[in-house]
Amino acid sequence: MKKRISRVGVAMFVVVGATMLCVAAAAAKTDRAAATTLRIWTDQDRKASVTQVANAWAAKTGASVEIVVKAFPPTQDLSKAQSATAPDVVLAPHDATGALAADGLVQQIILSKAVKKQLPAWVLRSFSYGGKLYGVPTQIENIGLVVNTKLVKVPKTWAQLEKEALAFKRKSSDNLGIAVQQGSGGDAYHMYPFFSGLCGYVFKTTKSGALNPHSNGVANAKFLKNAPMIDRWNREGLINSKVTSGTAQTAFLNKKAAFWMTGPWNSDTLKKSGLSFRIIQVPKIKCASVPFLGVQGFSVTKFAGDHGVTSLAKDFVVNYLTKASSQLALSQASGRYPANTVAGKQVHDSVLAQFGRAGVGGVPMPNIPEMASVWTDLGSAWVNSTKGAGATPARRSFATASRNIATKIG
Repeated sequence: MKKRISRVGVAMFVVVGATMLCVAAAAAKTDRAAATTLRIWTDQDRKASVTQVANAWAAKTGASVEIVVKAFPPTQDLSKAQSATAPDVVLAPHDATGALAADGLVQQIILSKAVKKQLPAWVLRSFSYGGKLYGVPTQIENIGLVVNTKLVKVPKTWAQLEKEALAFKRKSSDNLGIAVQQGSGGDAYHMYPFFSGLCGYVFKTTKSGALNPHSNGVANAKFLKNAPMIDRWNREGLINSKVTSGTAQTAFLNKKAAFWMTGPWNSDTLKKSGLSFRIIQVPKIKCASVPFLGVQGFSVTKFAGDHGVTSLAKDFVVNYLTKASSQLALSQASGRYPANTVAGKQVHDSVLAQFGRAGVGGVPMPNIPEMASVWTDLGSAWVNSTKGAGATPARRSFATASRNIATKIG
């Protein structure tokens, strides 16, 4: 009897165990099936192109995609997101990278050598934080120097640019030397090509590629040595801090300025202007006069791990969004230059292509939170030293800005 009960017990255990295994297997199968949908957050402007690219990827992998439209930048809602509705992949402006990585909201990604060959190092730095990569850059925007070729020759050197701009300015009291916007609040972004051209920089980069917020170069020795050039530009009226975005644009369109500093957001304005123009990078002053870069791309979020789709998300971001075809589609939808160099060569929009070439070697706006302590003081340094009569000597203006920034960062 005991043997029989024992056998019945074993048999029941086997049956129950088998049933449990079947249920577990079914649940696992269900989980695997559920874990083939990738949720992507993008904005309205890129919805169509992201949907097109994502569906093409899904068709090849057998996965499915869910596109969710958010106000730009979609990353602003990431910290408040609930896992059930959170994205696996998110459209991100590069300057949010530091905060997102520090908060553990995005995952590190690794690119192959073949992919890196098509994405310049100076662009990849945009999504790097602490020496690691947290996103794939897909689109770039930067300012360039727009030259009215009917009024002046396209300058090849800084000396030529300065000479032609001043000669044009002297023709009429209404003319501007270089139409670059500042205004009372300053504009460190639009002034950056002049800043970098005088060998200025914001944060020093460590050997690992990380930005050191405690070592700012706003008043570094090379820049201070070149700073008296700003005082000369102020005396000559080459640059005037009273010029705003509106006055700069109006002056160029009305042929009261032969040189205008602007970006691809004004492409349609330029195309409709009827003016003959070329867009170039500001010629080297003492160092390369490169612009700040604003870069947009895509990151894999921590929620992809919660949803069991990390490998799918990384395949989409790392292996598909880096392709020239994908980046060209995103570029055409956004009116921004692709990060992929092969895609860049396929841009047929002449104005956009010229802006893209003007950004070569550019500096991604620092993506660490401490950058918030830089904008105001760096912009003010330019305003104070280029406001005409009563301007503060540039060496003093930028030295003060550097101290203020260091104090704010601590």
